[in-house]
Amino acid sequence: MNKIINQLAAVIIIPFILFLHGVTSASPSNQTIELGTATKGGGFELFGKTLTTVVNSLESPVKLKPIHTKGSKQNLKFLAKSKIVVGLVEGNAARQALEGIGRKKFDLKVLSVMYPNPGMFVVRADSSYKTIEDLKGKPIAFGTKASGLRILVNDVLNGLGLKPDKDFQQIILNKASEGPKLVLEKKAEALWGAGIGWPGFVKVANSTVGARFIPPTESQINKILKKHPHLTRMTIPAGTYKGQDKDIDSIGLWSLILISPTVSEATAYQLVKAIHQGESMMASKLKQGGFTTIKNTLSNVDMKLLHPGVIKYYREQKLIQ
Repeated sequence: MNKIINQLAAVIIIPFILFLHGVTSASPSNQTIELGTATKGGGFELFGKTLTTVVNSLESPVKLKPIHTKGSKQNLKFLAKSKIVVGLVEGNAARQALEGIGRKKFDLKVLSVMYPNPGMFVVRADSSYKTIEDLKGKPIAFGTKASGLRILVNDVLNGLGLKPDKDFQQIILNKASEGPKLVLEKKAEALWGAGIGWPGFVKVANSTVGARFIPPTESQINKILKKHPHLTRMTIPAGTYKGQDKDIDSIGLWSLILISPTVSEATAYQLVKAIHQGESMMASKLKQGGFTTIKNTLSNVDMKLLHPGVIKYYREQKLIQ
């Protein structure tokens, strides 16, 4: 009788424990992992929904479920507290966390890059604003409280001797979707944002009034990079936004998909495999999704930051030794 009870326990209790253990289990079979994105109307929400569609359409034992958060800063907190194990994080916020700049160093790993985040302002095309100096003293929407984009703008403006809360009438948003609406209704003169195909920029550019973009000038870029050399020159290709007939040069960092080191190698392996098997589909569904590639990950991420499961997959594909 005892032998039968022990056998039943092995069949019923052990799988249940493994189920509770979730993504840290050695077996990635039929797991659904919550993906921390950001507020509605922002680039991370759009990217997260698209990535989920792509990954979940493939024959992978690991699926994604996007959840709304307040953005990069909250995703980092949730990752640290294991409330989520995968999250989207803007490059500057990721850098501060991974390197322990101004905070405790976070023990996190990289699953993949997302896309480059060149920052700039957008104004109505019928406005008179042409430069960052023109915006001084004006009401400007600088993003949500927990958005990593605010870290980027702080660096950009700091490099020019400016501060959002002192040299502008700073507006902090509750949701990313509020930003373009404020600009179009003339309640804000400009909106700060970043990325390729960023939804806030798309909404203003596609409006009846159209958009004008204001990045740092070449001399300003040089000045900013001298003070903040961790930033990188980036280009928004012509045609990214309606009415944008020329490349726009700016600066920023790559946004990342971060993953907890507690996630098993097997699970991370299956996730990165699905992401990169879906590269062409991701690119076809979302312009910025075309940057989420193995090539860009290897070019922009230090190998020591990659999750062991990612390294295993890359080695199997003979991309690294």
